[in-house]
Amino acid sequence: MSPRRSYDQYCSAARALDSVGDRWTLLIVRELLAGPRRYTDLHADLPGVSTDVLASRLKDMERDGLTNRRRLPPPGAAYVYELTPRGRALLPVLEALGAWGAGELGERRPTDAVRAHWFALPLRRALREAGAGEGVVEVRLEEGEFHLHAGADGGDAVYGDGPAPGEPDARLVLDAGTCAALSRGELGLREAVRDGRVEVTGEGAAAKELREV
Repeated sequence: MSPRRSYDQYCSAARALDSVGDRWTLLIVRELLAGPRRYTDLHADLPGVSTDVLASRLKDMERDGLTNRRRLPPPGAAYVYELTPRGRALLPVLEALGAWGAGELGERRPTDAVRAHWFALPLRRALREAGAGEGVVEVRLEEGEFHLHAGADGGDAVYGDGPAPGEPDARLVLDAGTCAALSRGELGLREAVRDGRVEVTGEGAAAKELREV
Protein backbone atom coordinates (compact mmCIF):
# COMPACT_ATOMS: atom_id res chain seq x y z
CA MET A 1 0.00 0.00 0.00
CA SER A 2 1.47 3.35 -1.00
CA PRO A 3 2.24 5.85 1.77
CA ARG A 4 -0.40 8.46 2.44
CA ARG A 5 0.26 11.80 0.84
CA SER A 6 0.47 14.69 3.28
CA TYR A 7 0.41 18.46 3.14
CA ASP A 8 3.11 18.34 5.83
CA GLN A 9 1.53 21.26 7.67
CA TYR A 10 1.07 21.41 11.43
CA CYS A 11 -2.59 22.42 11.10
CA SER A 12 -5.70 20.45 12.04
CA ALA A 13 -7.46 21.34 8.77
CA ALA A 14 -4.45 20.16 6.78
CA ARG A 15 -4.29 16.96 8.82
CA ALA A 16 -7.99 16.34 8.17
CA LEU A 17 -7.50 16.86 4.45
CA ASP A 18 -4.61 14.40 4.53
CA SER A 19 -7.27 11.77 5.33
CA VAL A 20 -10.39 12.94 3.50
CA GLY A 21 -9.19 15.42 0.89
CA ASP A 22 -8.79 12.92 -1.95
CA ARG A 23 -11.43 12.82 -4.68
CA TRP A 24 -14.33 10.42 -3.84
CA THR A 25 -13.44 9.91 -0.16
CA LEU A 26 -16.21 12.07 1.31
CA LEU A 27 -18.73 10.69 -1.18
CA ILE A 28 -17.86 7.18 -0.03
CA VAL A 29 -18.56 8.38 3.53
CA ARG A 30 -21.92 9.72 2.31
CA GLU A 31 -22.81 6.27 0.98
CA LEU A 32 -21.64 4.47 4.13
CA LEU A 33 -23.80 6.68 6.34
CA ALA A 34 -26.54 4.29 5.19
CA GLY A 35 -24.78 1.48 7.07
CA PRO A 36 -22.63 -1.43 5.87
CA ARG A 37 -22.46 -1.76 2.09
CA ARG A 38 -20.92 -4.16 -0.37
CA TYR A 39 -18.29 -3.03 -2.84
CA THR A 40 -20.69 -3.61 -5.77
CA ASP A 41 -23.36 -1.46 -4.12
CA LEU A 42 -20.88 1.35 -3.51
CA HIS A 43 -19.71 1.22 -7.10
CA ALA A 44 -23.30 1.34 -8.38
CA ASP A 45 -24.12 4.44 -6.31
CA LEU A 46 -20.91 6.30 -7.13
CA PRO A 47 -21.30 6.72 -10.90
CA GLY A 48 -18.08 7.90 -12.49
CA VAL A 49 -15.63 6.23 -10.12
CA SER A 50 -13.41 3.53 -11.60
CA THR A 51 -13.08 0.18 -9.87
CA ASP A 52 -9.36 0.80 -9.30
CA VAL A 53 -9.92 4.21 -7.69
CA LEU A 54 -12.76 2.93 -5.49
CA ALA A 55 -10.66 -0.01 -4.28
CA SER A 56 -7.72 2.31 -3.59
CA ARG A 57 -9.84 4.81 -1.66
CA LEU A 58 -11.41 2.07 0.46
CA LYS A 59 -7.97 0.72 1.34
CA ASP A 60 -6.78 4.23 2.26
CA MET A 61 -9.87 4.82 4.39
CA GLU A 62 -9.36 1.53 6.23
CA ARG A 63 -5.73 2.40 6.85
CA ASP A 64 -6.70 5.83 8.17
CA GLY A 65 -9.26 4.37 10.58
CA LEU A 66 -12.35 5.66 8.76
CA THR A 67 -13.78 2.30 7.67
CA ASN A 68 -13.72 -1.39 8.48
CA ARG A 69 -14.12 -4.31 6.11
CA ARG A 70 -15.83 -7.41 7.48
CA ARG A 71 -17.46 -10.57 6.24
CA LEU A 72 -21.15 -11.09 6.82
CA PRO A 73 -22.17 -14.38 8.46
CA PRO A 74 -23.89 -17.04 6.33
CA PRO A 75 -26.06 -17.05 4.32
CA GLY A 76 -24.81 -13.62 3.22
CA ALA A 77 -21.09 -14.45 3.36
CA ALA A 78 -20.22 -11.25 1.48
CA TYR A 79 -17.72 -8.61 2.51
CA VAL A 80 -19.09 -5.22 3.48
CA TYR A 81 -17.53 -1.87 4.31
CA GLU A 82 -18.73 0.20 7.22
CA LEU A 83 -17.75 3.41 8.95
CA THR A 84 -15.82 3.40 12.20
CA PRO A 85 -16.79 5.90 14.93
CA ARG A 86 -14.13 8.21 13.48
CA GLY A 87 -15.69 7.88 10.04
CA ARG A 88 -19.21 8.44 11.37
CA ALA A 89 -17.99 11.62 13.05
CA LEU A 90 -17.79 13.11 9.54
CA LEU A 91 -21.61 13.39 9.40
CA PRO A 92 -21.71 17.06 10.51
CA VAL A 93 -18.83 17.80 8.12
CA LEU A 94 -20.83 16.43 5.19
CA GLU A 95 -23.97 18.24 6.33
CA ALA A 96 -22.08 21.52 6.56
CA LEU A 97 -20.42 20.94 3.19
CA GLY A 98 -23.79 20.20 1.62
CA ALA A 99 -25.29 23.37 3.07
CA TRP A 100 -22.31 25.39 1.84
CA GLY A 101 -22.60 23.93 -1.66
CA ALA A 102 -26.38 24.09 -1.93
CA GLY A 103 -26.25 27.25 -4.01
CA GLU A 104 -24.19 25.43 -6.63
CA LEU A 105 -26.98 22.96 -7.46
CA GLY A 106 -28.79 25.16 -9.95
CA GLU A 107 -30.69 23.28 -12.63
CA ARG A 108 -29.87 19.62 -13.13
CA ARG A 109 -27.48 19.18 -16.07
CA PRO A 110 -28.07 16.47 -18.71
CA THR A 111 -24.89 14.72 -17.56
CA ASP A 112 -25.82 14.76 -13.85
CA ALA A 113 -26.49 11.40 -12.24
CA VAL A 114 -28.98 11.33 -9.39
CA ARG A 115 -29.94 8.85 -6.68
CA ALA A 116 -32.95 9.41 -4.47
CA HIS A 117 -30.97 8.93 -1.25
CA TRP A 118 -28.58 11.76 -2.17
CA PHE A 119 -31.35 14.06 -0.89
CA ALA A 120 -31.30 12.43 2.57
CA LEU A 121 -28.86 14.85 4.22
CA PRO A 122 -30.49 18.05 2.82
CA LEU A 123 -33.90 16.78 3.89
CA ARG A 124 -32.60 16.08 7.40
CA ARG A 125 -31.63 19.73 7.59
CA ALA A 126 -35.00 20.84 6.23
CA LEU A 127 -36.80 18.67 8.81
CA ARG A 128 -34.77 20.19 11.65
CA GLU A 129 -35.51 23.70 10.42
CA ALA A 130 -39.21 22.82 10.30
CA GLY A 131 -39.12 21.55 13.90
CA ALA A 132 -39.66 17.92 12.83
CA GLY A 133 -36.12 16.66 13.19
CA GLU A 134 -36.83 13.46 15.13
CA GLY A 135 -38.00 9.99 14.21
CA VAL A 136 -37.98 7.98 10.99
CA VAL A 137 -39.21 9.66 7.83
CA GLU A 138 -40.00 7.76 4.64
CA VAL A 139 -39.48 9.72 1.41
CA ARG A 140 -40.82 8.88 -2.03
CA LEU A 141 -39.51 10.51 -5.20
CA GLU A 142 -39.89 9.55 -8.85
CA GLU A 143 -36.21 8.56 -8.68
CA GLY A 144 -36.80 6.09 -5.86
CA GLU A 145 -37.73 5.67 -2.22
CA PHE A 146 -35.61 5.95 0.90
CA HIS A 147 -36.01 6.50 4.61
CA LEU A 148 -33.98 8.66 6.94
CA HIS A 149 -33.43 8.82 10.66
CA ALA A 150 -34.00 12.49 11.25
CA GLY A 151 -32.35 12.65 14.67
CA ALA A 152 -29.45 10.22 14.06
CA ASP A 153 -26.05 11.50 15.14
CA GLY A 154 -23.98 9.15 12.99
CA GLY A 155 -23.79 6.40 15.61
CA ASP A 156 -26.33 4.41 13.62
CA ALA A 157 -27.43 4.41 9.99
CA VAL A 158 -28.53 7.90 8.99
CA TYR A 159 -30.64 6.75 6.05
CA GLY A 160 -31.40 3.67 3.97
CA ASP A 161 -32.76 2.73 0.57
CA GLY A 162 -36.36 1.63 0.26
CA PRO A 163 -39.27 1.94 2.69
CA ALA A 164 -38.73 2.25 6.42
CA PRO A 165 -38.42 -1.16 8.12
CA GLY A 166 -41.32 -0.36 10.44
CA GLU A 167 -44.05 2.24 10.66
CA PRO A 168 -42.38 5.63 9.99
CA ASP A 169 -43.16 8.78 11.91
CA ALA A 170 -43.98 10.49 8.62
CA ARG A 171 -44.19 9.74 4.91
CA LEU A 172 -43.29 12.43 2.39
CA VAL A 173 -44.07 12.36 -1.31
CA LEU A 174 -42.42 15.04 -3.45
CA ASP A 175 -40.43 15.52 -6.64
CA ALA A 176 -36.72 16.09 -7.19
CA GLY A 177 -37.31 19.73 -8.15
CA THR A 178 -38.88 20.41 -4.75
CA CYS A 179 -36.03 18.50 -3.05
CA ALA A 180 -33.52 20.67 -4.90
CA ALA A 181 -35.35 23.85 -3.87
CA LEU A 182 -35.35 22.67 -0.25
CA SER A 183 -31.64 21.86 -0.53
CA ARG A 184 -30.84 25.32 -1.90
CA GLY A 185 -32.80 26.99 0.89
CA GLU A 186 -35.20 28.58 -1.59
CA LEU A 187 -38.12 26.79 0.01
CA GLY A 188 -38.91 25.76 3.57
CA LEU A 189 -40.45 22.37 4.26
CA ARG A 190 -43.48 23.85 6.02
CA GLU A 191 -44.01 26.20 3.08
CA ALA A 192 -43.71 23.28 0.63
CA VAL A 193 -46.33 21.31 2.60
CA ARG A 194 -48.66 24.30 2.74
CA ASP A 195 -48.31 24.87 -1.03
CA GLY A 196 -49.05 21.22 -1.81
CA ARG A 197 -45.58 20.49 -3.13
CA VAL A 198 -45.01 17.90 -0.40
CA GLU A 199 -47.66 15.37 0.59
CA VAL A 200 -47.40 14.33 4.25
CA THR A 201 -49.05 11.25 5.74
CA GLY A 202 -48.56 9.36 8.98
CA GLU A 203 -49.54 9.74 12.61
CA GLY A 204 -46.13 10.25 14.21
CA ALA A 205 -44.93 13.46 15.80
CA ALA A 206 -43.00 14.47 12.68
CA ALA A 207 -46.06 14.16 10.45
CA LYS A 208 -48.25 16.06 12.88
CA GLU A 209 -45.66 18.81 13.19
CA LEU A 210 -45.40 19.24 9.43
CA ARG A 211 -49.18 19.34 8.99
CA GLU A 212 -49.43 22.24 11.45
CA VAL A 213 -48.86 24.89 8.79
